[in-house]
Amino acid sequence: MGNNSLLHAINIFKEYKNGENTVPVLHGVNLTIEKGEIVVIVGASGAGKSTLLHILGILDTPTSGSVIYKGVDLTKLSPKKQAEMRNRIFGFVFQFYHLLPDFTALENVSLPGLIGSGFSNWNEVNKDYKNRAISLLERVGMRNRLTHKPSQLSGGERQRVSITRALVNNPEILLCDEPTGNLDTKTGHEIRELIWDLNKTLNQTVVIVTHDKEMAKNANRVVEIVDGYIIN
Repeated sequence: MGNNSLLHAINIFKEYKNGENTVPVLHGVNLTIEKGEIVVIVGASGAGKSTLLHILGILDTPTSGSVIYKGVDLTKLSPKKQAEMRNRIFGFVFQFYHLLPDFTALENVSLPGLIGSGFSNWNEVNKDYKNRAISLLERVGMRNRLTHKPSQLSGGERQRVSITRALVNNPEILLCDEPTGNLDTKTGHEIRELIWDLNKTLNQTVVIVTHDKEMAKNANRVVEIVDGYIIN
């Protein structure tokens, strides 16, 4: 474990119950994420890559094994403490955006701050926090879309809002699950460029699950999962 190591998945096993049957998904996976790198996780559908990403971000719990962040085993924390750590350490980007339809772009990006402050009234959200949300939206080319709701945005614009929301709490690690999977080729290229720019300019650590060959080609490191095993 190097000095730049942020997150360690140690001997991760995951299985699901399906009636009386047990379905194994991950088999003793070990993975270390270093500060400032882009790691792309590839593999066929059902190989276990999204499950691993969710376990890294403590959205899911391994059957056995540990996820260590700065000496703390995140899997052993209480659900409340896990939620606090998740909101602070990780930013999440998903294929289908998960934006709230009745909220503007700015309000969607500001949601993590609302959660962190116990769902304070929108008008009471810290001014600096709101300014950070605006600044990030402008940075990703959404200056003229702050008050637009998701239905008024294109798929690429929605993903830009999703990425900005993931970044607003200044997370240590950005976890992306098929971030270009719902986009056309041109828009997918723009989102790839955006993620790489954020990595370069902010030294943002990024872990991406994807079928996108261009993302894999340009990553610092590619991790391949086959049938629940890391093979490289």
